[in-house]
Amino acid sequence: MNEREYPTPYFVIDEEQLTKDFSLLTDSLQASWPNYRIGYSFKTNSLPWLVTFLKAKGVMAEVVSDDEYALANRLGFSDSEIVYNGPVKKKDSFVRSLLAGGIVNMDGQRELDWLEEVCRENPDRIIAVGVRVNFNLEQCCPGQTTMGEAGGRFGFAYENGVFAKVLKRVRAIPNARIAGLHLHSSSKTRSVAVFEAIASMACRLKREFDLELSYVDLGGGYCGGLPGRPQYPDYFPAVEKVLREEFSPEETALIVEPGISLLSKATTFVTGVVDVRDIGEERYLITDGSRFNIDPTMIKTSHLFHLELGPKNGRERRTLAHQCVSGFSCMEVDRIFEYGNGPELMSGDRIIYENVGGYTMSLNPLFIQYFPDVYIRREGELLRVRRRWTPSEYVQNCMMFGEEEKI
Repeated sequence: MNEREYPTPYFVIDEEQLTKDFSLLTDSLQASWPNYRIGYSFKTNSLPWLVTFLKAKGVMAEVVSDDEYALANRLGFSDSEIVYNGPVKKKDSFVRSLLAGGIVNMDGQRELDWLEEVCRENPDRIIAVGVRVNFNLEQCCPGQTTMGEAGGRFGFAYENGVFAKVLKRVRAIPNARIAGLHLHSSSKTRSVAVFEAIASMACRLKREFDLELSYVDLGGGYCGGLPGRPQYPDYFPAVEKVLREEFSPEETALIVEPGISLLSKATTFVTGVVDVRDIGEERYLITDGSRFNIDPTMIKTSHLFHLELGPKNGRERRTLAHQCVSGFSCMEVDRIFEYGNGPELMSGDRIIYENVGGYTMSLNPLFIQYFPDVYIRREGELLRVRRRWTPSEYVQNCMMFGEEEKI
């Protein structure tokens, strides 16, 4: 079937591009730090086809909740193949991962209590655990961090001594060992300098606290898919140069947790123009996609896109100075972008948004329209990997009036 015959809206993941980007990641890591592990970020996009595609290539699952942990198990990851991060872990999965030899990066005080308990209950075992570090990245890279001077809210703070207290408490447990540091920090720029600063902090902590680490976890937040921006081959040689001051690949693994950088270039969202209307001085284009599909956090100020123009419907296309591309929802905020000095768009035309693989599917709401179809493109053919939701999926696990369930 010709792609124009597929009913919109739908996401498409280009398998060839995804494979190329994954190879670029692994080749770059292999060249710089051969002892590496990739923890794929479930929160970025946990589409089962995508997760199992990457699992077949040897990645671990990087999860930040008990639900994501259960999904990883459901999709075939053993407890030892999971990187467990985040502040809302559940005790059962936390303990299970520790005992299985998974990578657990503690992110809160209650996890210290759990660690002490599991060590008491397993006195003959050495329990290895990681610690997430909160440090002042803004001071190292002024103007580049997401939170600025306010700082991030995750992990144990280095500057005020909390991190040192955590180390002291763990070291007081006879059969516990600090195996690694998790240093993920969010940045606006995703620059190489940010990751050099993260690596430098790992070195600083090793020296200051005399740490013997099995791994350093850089987290995610890399650029990917945008020309003129850093790519994997830019990051890892720079990181290697810094880490070599205190670490070696023979003794310490490097963990990375890619998400957006791995998916964005390979993923598009295809929408169709369903109506055109003039109101006052404004030309509105109503599409069957929504801002909620590609900008669920409502922070984007521009979009990468291209057009597929359909039949002219007997009309000549003019060049218009201004057209407002809008979504299907009944909210006025659902205005996607302003299209200036372009061909007059008509019903049947398609707008294809690019670089939309990260967070969009995970954050799509069940608002007015349900989840759209998802396809992969393989050798020029579209193959469906998720059917669009219908009311049947929407009402699953729900009770109707008169069917209420007493717990």
